[in-house]
Amino acid sequence: MKSILTVYGTRPEAIKMAPVIRAIDAHPDLDGAVCVTGQHAEMLDQVNDLFGIVPDTDLKVMKSGQGLTHITAAVLEGMQKVLADRKPDYVLVHGDTTTSMAAALAAFYAGMPVGHVEAGLRTRNLLSPWPEEANRQITGRLASLHFAPTDFARQNLIDEAVPAERIHVTGNTVIDALQATKARLDADNDIADRLASSFAFLDPSKRTVLVTGHRRESHDGGIARTCEALARLARRGDVQVVFPVHLNPAVKTTVEKILTGVADIHLLEPQSYLPFVWLLDKCHLVVTDSGGIQEEAPSFGKPVLVTRDTTERPEAVEAGTVKLVGTDQDLLVSQVERLLDDQQAYAAMARAHNPYGDGKAAGRIVDALAAAAH
Repeated sequence: MKSILTVYGTRPEAIKMAPVIRAIDAHPDLDGAVCVTGQHAEMLDQVNDLFGIVPDTDLKVMKSGQGLTHITAAVLEGMQKVLADRKPDYVLVHGDTTTSMAAALAAFYAGMPVGHVEAGLRTRNLLSPWPEEANRQITGRLASLHFAPTDFARQNLIDEAVPAERIHVTGNTVIDALQATKARLDADNDIADRLASSFAFLDPSKRTVLVTGHRRESHDGGIARTCEALARLARRGDVQVVFPVHLNPAVKTTVEKILTGVADIHLLEPQSYLPFVWLLDKCHLVVTDSGGIQEEAPSFGKPVLVTRDTTERPEAVEAGTVKLVGTDQDLLVSQVERLLDDQQAYAAMARAHNPYGDGKAAGRIVDALAAAAH
């Protein structure tokens, strides 16, 4: 059997890798193991519990006030022993995190091939998103197999001289995870009722704006401007803002300083995936700087306003499901109000096609791994 070591360290990676891990476990020709780095310890555990994943190894790199240098060095050092002990045929990493970049580099140093899930996303601007764009490009240079979610991502890799035979267009695994979670909510009335009860503070007469924000390039004023815009929107009286606040102190301190106590704004602890999907299903629109939510929200017909100036996911912008608005306070307010007050504008975004796949990406990835030469 071919051995596959899946490595991840953050909540978004865990969500997107969970379907792949399940598919590896179900494949007769693959032997899977999971290594988590603990880059985001608490939020990571929530997702693993939801999907029933028990990691074989936990590097536990997280420490208070950690920076990118610490994460990179700790993952490199920790992976050295894991790779020496397990000797996998492939190391599988995801996306754009520092964990993925450092794990891919460790595998490269050990002479082991890397499979990159969600490969080929690019802004071509190393400073936006920072450091994610650099992480993606570095991981892409080190990978032997590239699992691109879309044809656009595939073309990015072709433009970088990646051999076509090493690229597999699979769709995005977040759609697999989202569909499985929504099916669970639909099938289990007890879970759905419990979630509805936990959000009983929401006013059904008001439309809900679901907000997330965490990107490092927004720490220098962007988060603050977004929060000021949200406070203005809440004063309308006909909307409510739900904001699960990221644990990063640079985010949490700013958000709480500006928005604590503002009427119709609900600041929540980070939500595990099941309640977050419930909120995504029930909200009216989304304001976010997250990459994954740009992929998830269109599956529920929710317009997405992205508080960034660039995106490595232009497919959703072209499809009309996502709009880049940056962190200019006046622009953000005007764009949200347009979707609240203009039914045609809202319908145009809500009905747009989701370009990120059919929920079968994980199966395509594991079939390609099983067929790959080593």
